[in-house]
Amino acid sequence: MEKGKKSVTIFALAGLAFAAALALLVSPFASTHPDGLERVAEDQGFIEKAEETEPAWKNAPLPDYTVPGLNEKKVDEETGKEVEEPTRWSTGLAGLLGTVGIFFVAWGLAVLLKKPESREEEKTEVVST
Repeated sequence: MEKGKKSVTIFALAGLAFAAALALLVSPFASTHPDGLERVAEDQGFIEKAEETEPAWKNAPLPDYTVPGLNEKKVDEETGKEVEEPTRWSTGLAGLLGTVGIFFVAWGLAVLLKKPESREEEKTEVVST
């Protein structure tokens, strides 16, 4: 591997390591308060309409920024119903998996969308060595 490509790879992997560390260690401390859109819906009084339907993300691989199976069951003080609350591990692991997953999707797209002449140069380098 030539020096320029090696330094780009090291830079990308260092960036991934930094982002993964942030996702794993900082995301568990994210605010539990509603985001801007939820807050406006609560303030304007139409949040109930959204809560009437099944959330689209319920069947997602990492629903509501958590890892299924790592949540704990608690009783909701307002309704008295049992609900699942995310643990810090669940949120941190979801952040890590999402970060690493998106990194590899972007890396794969970069490889697929690389200019054809760059691919030809790599083939000739492999043949000549």
